[in-house]
Amino acid sequence: MEQLKHLKTEIKQVWHWDSGGRPRRRPEELAVEEPLEIQVDTRPVSVTMRTPGHDAELAAGFLLSEGLIKTQADLRQIKPHPRNRSGNTLNVFLAPEVTVDFARLTRHVFASSSCGLCGKASIAAVHQHFPAVRGKFSVAARTLLALPERMRLGQEAFDRTGGLHAAALFTADGELVVLREDVGRHNAVDKVLGFGLLIGRLPFDRHVLMVSGRASFEILQKALAARVAVVCAVSAPSSLAVEFARRSGQTLVGFLRGQRMNVYSGKSRVRF
Repeated sequence: MEQLKHLKTEIKQVWHWDSGGRPRRRPEELAVEEPLEIQVDTRPVSVTMRTPGHDAELAAGFLLSEGLIKTQADLRQIKPHPRNRSGNTLNVFLAPEVTVDFARLTRHVFASSSCGLCGKASIAAVHQHFPAVRGKFSVAARTLLALPERMRLGQEAFDRTGGLHAAALFTADGELVVLREDVGRHNAVDKVLGFGLLIGRLPFDRHVLMVSGRASFEILQKALAARVAVVCAVSAPSSLAVEFARRSGQTLVGFLRGQRMNVYSGKSRVRF
């Protein structure tokens, strides 16, 4: 399907003030935030607030991380809803042989801190769909140290708006494969995973996922769905993200900035 090549932004007039001067009006470019409803075979399954752009990747990545689809062959078509002129509803049509168990949808359960599930129950539920990763893939520590700056250089929309999260996928040698931005950090990850699924590049089992901000339980879950073994974040992980990574066989690196990092899980994959 056709989709915006660049993220949607708007120009707003704001009052800007520098200390010692006078307030003045000037135009500012802002990232757009709009709802996206994802439908599967015309049945609504999710509404998420996102920055319009790469919506097909977002939908594909979401369905992958929810366990409803596994490969590019599971998708027949992704197209805008014919009666939604704003482009904020996508219909995802699956291949005839794909059986959808809508009860497997977990996004809203895992995203809510008041869902009533303890951490171990949440992890066990995810592992019913996505087993732990294996393999001896590794990456040099100095390669990891270079990733935040490489990701930052690719954040074109952030440079213009200052209000977007980013997720980027790199090879073991630090080569950028894909970078996506969004007002939601989980959406940015879904777009990266959806990119891989739509072009038939999965699994990403020999790649590194880098995210701006912190590493949450849900980001580790999404990475596991695409078989990503190494996840890095500029900021801290949550305690549940660390537990999930350890039980999923994933390498989790946090506070990756400057010349330092913390390795919370899977140290054997990092060559110091």
